[in-house]
Amino acid sequence: MSGNTFGTRFKITTWGESHGPAIGVVVDGCLAGLKLDISDIQKEVDRRKPAKNSKVSTTRREKDKVEILSGVFEGKTTGMPISLVVFNKDTRSKDYSKIKNLYRPGHADFTYDIKYGSEFRDYRGGGRSSGRETLARVMAGAIAKKLLKEREKTQIFGHTIQVGSIKAKTFSKSFIEKNELRCADKKAAKEMQKLIEETRFKEGDSIGCIIEIIIKNPPKGIGHPVFDKLDADLAKAMMSIGSVKGVEIGSGFEAGTKKGSENNDQMSSKNNKIEFLSNNAGGILGGISTGEDIVIRLAIKPVPSISKELKTITNKGKNTKIKTLGRHDTCLGPRIIPVAESMAAVTILDKIL
Repeated sequence: MSGNTFGTRFKITTWGESHGPAIGVVVDGCLAGLKLDISDIQKEVDRRKPAKNSKVSTTRREKDKVEILSGVFEGKTTGMPISLVVFNKDTRSKDYSKIKNLYRPGHADFTYDIKYGSEFRDYRGGGRSSGRETLARVMAGAIAKKLLKEREKTQIFGHTIQVGSIKAKTFSKSFIEKNELRCADKKAAKEMQKLIEETRFKEGDSIGCIIEIIIKNPPKGIGHPVFDKLDADLAKAMMSIGSVKGVEIGSGFEAGTKKGSENNDQMSSKNNKIEFLSNNAGGILGGISTGEDIVIRLAIKPVPSISKELKTITNKGKNTKIKTLGRHDTCLGPRIIPVAESMAAVTILDKIL
């Protein structure tokens, strides 16, 4: 299986399965001399974990205690590969034994069997295709985020802007980490929470959402024309996250409804300082960063594992029905935000290097 490595200069390789012994990542290309404590990584990993007593997220309770195996000596990076690992503890593989020969609608079971053969697929929690793989990305992203903050003063954060048909209308950055949905609108957060709970407990269903990632104070001039555009690389990074089904940058699909005079970002100069009067480009022109905020929005599909009975087939082609019971999220957005932030950080840092 190829395709487990992302990046060119700052390169990450993730490994491990949902119900295997551990999840890990090897980070190659990190500069020597970065002060790096286990807490720098742990705090980002903890943001990805489900909230206690959550009615939105999975009830799987992993401690996700990070261990650094290499690449750090006396609190600083050595320039050598950094190997990070988290051991899986709260696995319940028996939840999957009854459906190991059934294809779960919305999951990668069918395509994995096509590519690798049914006798080799790890059916426990989706194996390598599980969202748990993203834990490794967050560990790597924690290093990238710290390097970016110290070197470039670049900060990256995300928030939920829509769940189902409910949209956030106001923005309070300080409120994002104070609610489980990571929504910057207090009123909308309550409405989103209510919708998710009704969808989960009354309907036995899940629901999709839209999240926004903002890269503040990005370095100017990174990215290349034509095939290696910064927005193209960011789009690939985001689409590599399993549940992401759409990516837009700046005005995105709304640009298709505007006139040029509305969508163009006009410019002015004051005291020899150039500024853009709007940011419909989302901080990128011609594949190269302008220095304005880079704004990315992601469409997150509904969690495919639901308790509603759905039509499917067995791996022998027999028609049947399935209920995907177990411990699953209802809305993935809040937990994908740290993952998307990490992939943005890895992409930006790779471009800088």
